[in-house]
Amino acid sequence: MRRCRSILASLVTTLVLAGCVGGSTDTSAEDKERLKVYVVDKVPDDAPLKLNINFDGKVTLVAAKLSQQGTVRPGSQVKVTMYWRADKKVEPGWNLFTHVLDGSGERILNIDNVGPLREWKGDKQVMSPSAWEPGKVYVDEQEFTVPQTVRTEKVQFTTGIWRENDRMKIVGGPADRENRGIVANIPTGGPAAPAAGAEPSTRVPALRIDRLEKGMKLTLDGKLDEPAWATAPGTGPFIDVTNGRPAAGSPVSGSVKVLWDEQSLYLGFEVKDADVVSGFDKKQKDPHLWTKDTVEIMVDPDGDGDNKDYYEIQVNPEGLVFDSQFDDYNSPKKDPDGPFGHQEWEAKLKSGIVVNGTLDKPGDKDEGYVVELAIPWKSFGKAKAAPPKVGDIWRINFYAMQNNGGVSWSPILGQGNFHKASRFGRVMFAEPGFVPPLPFGAPGAAPAPELAPPPVAPSGSAAPAGSVPRLRLAPGLLRSVPPLQKVPAPPPQP
Repeated sequence: MRRCRSILASLVTTLVLAGCVGGSTDTSAEDKERLKVYVVDKVPDDAPLKLNINFDGKVTLVAAKLSQQGTVRPGSQVKVTMYWRADKKVEPGWNLFTHVLDGSGERILNIDNVGPLREWKGDKQVMSPSAWEPGKVYVDEQEFTVPQTVRTEKVQFTTGIWRENDRMKIVGGPADRENRGIVANIPTGGPAAPAAGAEPSTRVPALRIDRLEKGMKLTLDGKLDEPAWATAPGTGPFIDVTNGRPAAGSPVSGSVKVLWDEQSLYLGFEVKDADVVSGFDKKQKDPHLWTKDTVEIMVDPDGDGDNKDYYEIQVNPEGLVFDSQFDDYNSPKKDPDGPFGHQEWEAKLKSGIVVNGTLDKPGDKDEGYVVELAIPWKSFGKAKAAPPKVGDIWRINFYAMQNNGGVSWSPILGQGNFHKASRFGRVMFAEPGFVPPLPFGAPGAAPAPELAPPPVAPSGSAAPAGSVPRLRLAPGLLRSVPPLQKVPAPPPQP
């Protein structure tokens, strides 16, 4: 009797562990009967989008079709029907996900559990890939509304298969580097028309900054009243990240002046903002400042714009800091809540801030805030030379942020999210009298004499990421926009 009890206990333990690790693959008889109309023997001949996206030799997304052809305006509803073929039995625990990205690659919708096959029951979707029968085709219907906030010329519909912190590897067909299959690029009609006569800037801007004279000191008090700031080169007004035009309609505007010496990089941001907000716990490490008001600096010290070993630094009007170091474009990161990059890295900056108004007091009218920063060169451990040598050029971009959107020094132009180093401006570290061997933008905010690189190829050929983004964003290129439809909340997936 003891032996029977022992065997039973062992069996129960095994079943519990199996459920914890991968989840059940069973679909109830009732659900199978209800969903049998979504299980067919072959893909219809009239499915126009031939995809053949191969997921690790186990599942193929053969084809798809859209309910609407041509331009789909923000606010419109779209139905996407996908035809999945099960090629082999899939292990327990795998489920379907779907991300809708804007033109920068930023994720703007997560509709993982929208559609008959994806209803969430217990720890799995009701008809997940783990329950699929090899040889059968599964008809996956999803609907979504293009957010009114979209300001890019397209949205991208992507899908994949996930389990816990993994995504099933894509070995063939259109896909991005995050193992998301690219189903369709849907034109939206583009951003709102610009003001008459406003020409977009497509150039990567350049800024030459001469080293401070020895003995010249800056007091980090947020006032920018020292003589060095009066003559410091600056970016001029930040512009629309999406198209390079003046950002007249943006709720936030800004500019920055830049100085340097052997110890530090000095930045003086001036931000115009009618309602200055912080709203974070002062004790929190690396709060997500981009979700409210902040300034942001992206630094790629090599100057080649390849996104290898770059840095992100944000400082908000309360003096709180988010700082991180990335190995590659948006990598590493863990969606949806981070960590983003190596958040253990610290910029070790010093700051002085003045708020022209009242912080966290809605209803009154603020003017904005000033952020004065000193970032020590020794913090940039991945740089080839820190401090830089006279004549060195780093790739840097500056942003003024509000509620996941913002304006920038150099526009991203839909070629990625705010992390796209090939779109960062060029900053030359110089000294009075230095003549560069090749022409460079004149002191101040003169642009480098070159056009921006062409837009990245469709991510079906291994591009971007939205995405954007975390993503993370642009004015209208939002890092994260709540979906307009209600969906069940599953466990987080990568």
